[in-house]
Amino acid sequence: MTAVAGVEFDALTEEQVVAEVMEGLRTGRGGWIVTPNVDICRQASRDPEARALIARASVVVADGMPLVWASRLGSEPLPERVAGASLIFSLSAAAAAGGRSVYLLGGEPGVPDKAAAELKTRFPGLQIAGTDAPPPGFSLDEVRERLAAARPDIVFVGLGFPKQERVIAAVAPGLPETWFVGCGAAIPFAAGALRRAPERVQRAGLEWAWRLASEPRRLFRRYLMEDLPFALRLLITARMAAARASRRASRRTAGSSR
Repeated sequence: MTAVAGVEFDALTEEQVVAEVMEGLRTGRGGWIVTPNVDICRQASRDPEARALIARASVVVADGMPLVWASRLGSEPLPERVAGASLIFSLSAAAAAGGRSVYLLGGEPGVPDKAAAELKTRFPGLQIAGTDAPPPGFSLDEVRERLAAARPDIVFVGLGFPKQERVIAAVAPGLPETWFVGCGAAIPFAAGALRRAPERVQRAGLEWAWRLASEPRRLFRRYLMEDLPFALRLLITARMAAARASRRASRRTAGSSR
């Protein structure tokens, strides 16, 4: 485990996460994936309930380059960013190859259906166990009943943090062989309702700027007034900690050479 911003992350690549899920399905073991980004870590730093929800997950991977960068200043670096918006494709590909089913929960009416159609086109043979775009104030019991009837192998839950994690915490115990993925905006991305940043922008750690340009009114305060200062403090703190560790190591080396 690698601690970044007070959150314990699994040092896994996206390929390793997919392998973990498929092995779990093979052996009848379900689980829960959470993909904290800078905004989620910021919320978790202030909210014990949010931290507890993250800690309950089976797999915790970093969906944010600032988190990866901060980890690389320490002794236990994270190998790469693993985003929910990527996992919806890589896990669907693996599910199609393995004869497994997926369920899409979240998004505006019609969006999960569009995402399902796009995924089936992209990954022939993918089984869609169901789609659901629950309205505001939806009944958790109804969601639980629909999932129990569908019995999917993988459920992508895109309701935003921490709502999607609360839903997963409530329904997952009834489906112990199912994997749940808290995936944020991945369902609209898969549907084409939102356009994701180009690969080069993602690699540069600037996907947040792309999202801000796409939805400025909704994201301005969150990204520029809350998340950006948090990310800068995180990186500065990590750099200072790395410098202190380097100085201590230099003193030990100098002392041992006398």
